[in-house]
Amino acid sequence: MQKKTFSILPLVLAIAAASLVPASASFARGHKAAKPAAPKKARAALNALPPLAAQISLAGNPPALPAKAWLIMDSESGEVLASANADEALPPASLTKMMTSFLVEQALRSGKLKQTDLVSVSENAWCRGSSTESCMYLPLNSQATVIDILRGIVIQSGNDASKAIAEHMAGSEEGFAKLMNAEAQRLGMKNTHFVNPTGLPDPQHKSSALDLAILARAIIRDSKDYYPIYAERDFKYNGIKQGNRNALLYTDPSVDGLKTGHTQEAGYCLVTSSKRNDMRLITVILNTDSAQARADQTRTLLGWGFSSFEKATPIQPNTVITKAKVSFGKADMVDAGLAAPWSLTVPRGQTVETAVEITPGLEAPIAKGTVVGKVIATSKGKVVGETPLVAQADVERAGFLMRGWQHVAKLFGK
Repeated sequence: MQKKTFSILPLVLAIAAASLVPASASFARGHKAAKPAAPKKARAALNALPPLAAQISLAGNPPALPAKAWLIMDSESGEVLASANADEALPPASLTKMMTSFLVEQALRSGKLKQTDLVSVSENAWCRGSSTESCMYLPLNSQATVIDILRGIVIQSGNDASKAIAEHMAGSEEGFAKLMNAEAQRLGMKNTHFVNPTGLPDPQHKSSALDLAILARAIIRDSKDYYPIYAERDFKYNGIKQGNRNALLYTDPSVDGLKTGHTQEAGYCLVTSSKRNDMRLITVILNTDSAQARADQTRTLLGWGFSSFEKATPIQPNTVITKAKVSFGKADMVDAGLAAPWSLTVPRGQTVETAVEITPGLEAPIAKGTVVGKVIATSKGKVVGETPLVAQADVERAGFLMRGWQHVAKLFGK
C-alpha cells in the first residue's frame, strides 16, 4: 500500500532533481547568475529519449522505457527478468558510490575498519562547493567517524566523504580505484571500469545496467548489517541536514534502497530495490532525462515485475527426492535431497516441472552433504533454475573383500 504524501513530496522531488548539486544556500548566493535557460518542458522534450523496448524478457508485455539502458532482476537468484542495453558500458555518475560504500561495508565486516575509526579530510577531499558535485560538507582538516562517512556517501552522496575514505583505505583515489576494479572483477562485473570513488566524469569511468544490478545484489546479500542505511531518508552532519535523493523512499514503503546518480554526461540514473511479500526485485535506470522520469520509470518496472512474476517452490525442503547409486560402499544407494530451501521466480500461472540428474560414477566414501547431482526446473520447455542434490547420509567405504567383489561384478555388468 502506497503512503500518501503531502507537503514533503515537492521538497523531495526538488532534492532529487538536484542530484549532485550541493544543498548549501550560502553557495548559491555566491554563485554567478546563469544565462536564462529554456523552459523546463522544452528542455525535457529536447532531451527525452524514445521508449526503449525490452531486448530480453521472461514474461509478456514488458514496458518500453525512455532510458538509454534499463533492467529488472530477481534479487534472490540474480536472474534478469527483462532488460534493454543491459551490457552497454555507460557513465554511472554517483551510482559509482555503491562500490565505494560496499568496500567500506566489507572492511567493517572483516574488522579492517571500525565504525569509530576517524577519517581525516585532506584538501583534495574537501568539498569547496560547486554546481557539479554533492557534498557531505566535511570541514577541511577535520576528522569524521567511518560510520558517519558511510552515511555521507549513501544518503548525501558526498564526494568529499567518498574521497576521504578512499584516501584512508588506499592512500589515494587512484589506489582505491584499483580496489574497486578488483572487487568488480570478483563479482563478475564484466563491463565496468572505475577511475575514481565518486563517479565524477572521466572517459574511462564506465559501468552497465547488468553490472550495477550485480553490485546492488551483492550489497543486499553481503552487507546486511549496513543495508538499512540505504533506506534512511535524511542525514544531518556539520549542522546541514540533507535528504536522500531517492524519491521512491518517500512514496513506496516496499522500496529500501539503493542509489541515485546524475551528471550531464550520465543523465539521471537510479538503482532501486523493492521487497513485497517474499519477492525482492532490483531495478536499474540509466541515462534518462529527469529525476521525475527515473522515479516514474522505476515505478513502472516494479509494477510490471511484481504483477508478472511470482515465487514458486518446486520441491519442499527436507524431502528425499531420489536415491543415488554408490560404488564400493557399505551401502550401494544413498538418499539425495536439497541442501537448502529452493524457490524460483517464474511468470505468474506457469507450471514448473523438475528433472533430476545424478552424477555418474559416485564412489564411497561419501560424506553427508556431498553434492551427488542436481535438480533442473523448467517452465514451457525453458530452464528456469537448478539447485544441487546432496547426500542425506554418510556412506562408508566397504572392506577389501566387498570392494573386490564389486569390482568383479562391474566387470561382468552385474
